[in-house]
Amino acid sequence: WKILVNKAYLCYYKHVKKKSGWKPTLHFARKGDKMNQDARIKESILPLLESQSVRLYDITWTREGKHKILQIAIEREDGTVDIDLCADVAEVISEKLDELNLIEFEYMLEVCSPGAERRLRNVQEVIDAQGKYIYAKFTKTIGKLNEVTGTLLSVENECMCIEYMDKTFRRQVSVNIDDCSLIRLAVKF
Repeated sequence: WKILVNKAYLCYYKHVKKKSGWKPTLHFARKGDKMNQDARIKESILPLLESQSVRLYDITWTREGKHKILQIAIEREDGTVDIDLCADVAEVISEKLDELNLIEFEYMLEVCSPGAERRLRNVQEVIDAQGKYIYAKFTKTIGKLNEVTGTLLSVENECMCIEYMDKTFRRQVSVNIDDCSLIRLAVKF
């Protein structure tokens, strides 16, 4: 196990080597097979996360050099994460994945936070971010703005109201969620 704190999120890694060794046929598996594997992983870990009052944000596969990394992003119901939570959840998930033997090749397990500047991927995540500091990039110019960083005041009928600073003045802009190419949380300095 090793602990990493970087890229504005917490990680807890475990290097996993399967007894069966590397199976090159899995490397060339069809995309649908990988999606089924991800669904099976999600199905097997959701009850474990719920028992610890933790919400699953995302499951992704990444590569770092020759290493495959199963990245599982989590957060508490209140949106917080700490390294102890990542370590505890990594232990439980690792045991479950080893027990079920869903992954036939060597991989690293990374349990981490979704990140301080995580992307808001759907309307519900935008609604849940009300009162938080966000960044939104627009697909078209709205009130002479192409982007805005400010506090998300409200969301009604998929229309966001964002309060931002224009030099020394507080201003508000209303924009439809569909008119944004990117909406993410932002860190206020």
